[in-house]
Amino acid sequence: MTDERQRTPVQALFRRVIVINGLVFTIGTLVLALSPATVSSPVLLTEVPVLSIGLALMLGANTLLLRRSLAPLEALTALMRRVDVLRPSDRLTDKGNGDLTDVIGAFNAMLDRLEAERTTASAHALAAQEGERQRIARELHDEIGQSLTVVLLGLKRAADRAPGELCEELRAIQETVRSSLDEVRQVARRLRPGVLEDLGLISALNALAAEVASMSGVQVVRRLDPGLPPLGSEAELVLYRIAQEGLTNIGRHAHASRAELTLCGQPGGVLLSIVDDGRGGPIHEGAGIRGMRERALLIGARLSIEHPPEGGTAVRLAVPVRAEGK
Repeated sequence: MTDERQRTPVQALFRRVIVINGLVFTIGTLVLALSPATVSSPVLLTEVPVLSIGLALMLGANTLLLRRSLAPLEALTALMRRVDVLRPSDRLTDKGNGDLTDVIGAFNAMLDRLEAERTTASAHALAAQEGERQRIARELHDEIGQSLTVVLLGLKRAADRAPGELCEELRAIQETVRSSLDEVRQVARRLRPGVLEDLGLISALNALAAEVASMSGVQVVRRLDPGLPPLGSEAELVLYRIAQEGLTNIGRHAHASRAELTLCGQPGGVLLSIVDDGRGGPIHEGAGIRGMRERALLIGARLSIEHPPEGGTAVRLAVPVRAEGK
């Protein structure tokens, strides 16, 4: 029992190959010994076909047994090639593979550890990112916004007292400053979705869709179910940020005229869907899409980005029930 516990996977695999080869050659030797076939010295030409057939049968049996015995290694190699820590990975199941059980178990444990470490690291990074967003949004609103408001009021007073020609110039500058103030407020709202904290997810998504439609000219059709199961603040923030990234990408890159934003309940959770009628094409996973995948992993959600047959791009996020109530 002690030797079994101390045997490494390499030793176990070596033992498996030796046992299979030894079994094949032992059976071949017994068949040769018990059969009426004889081998002369030197070998006669009539005996060559018998020896060739015997050798071919032994090699064939050895190949078949080794292939069946080592088949899990081929499945393990295929899984290694497609593993991505940003996507929930499959696990190779142990189906009585004997000595390969340790190899399969070690690989599955490594995947579990990598995904857990990636999720923890992403949680810290995204929490720091959200904190930095809120800090910048407060500074934009409290400092730059207030400064521009003071300048705007000063320009108004100066324009009221200025002569005609100068008054027109001051009015034009005043409109420029007012436009800059509006842009600063829009940036602050995008960085810190205050409406999400104050009015909830549905109101925040409505405001986001209206803002994207007004800035990009894309018609955003909203289908938002108010009767959703209760979601935690972290899940709501992830849903909002992924919807924000998806709609922003449509406005900037998709060349779409229409988009659909859907949020509805489904068995076991909530489904967010963002579909557009743009140009579609191959998906290049840059920082934006990778950020979406990292956020999805934080709440155990599944993110898919596809190109429907009718064209455009479809982004879907399925949030499971277990992500609720945080």
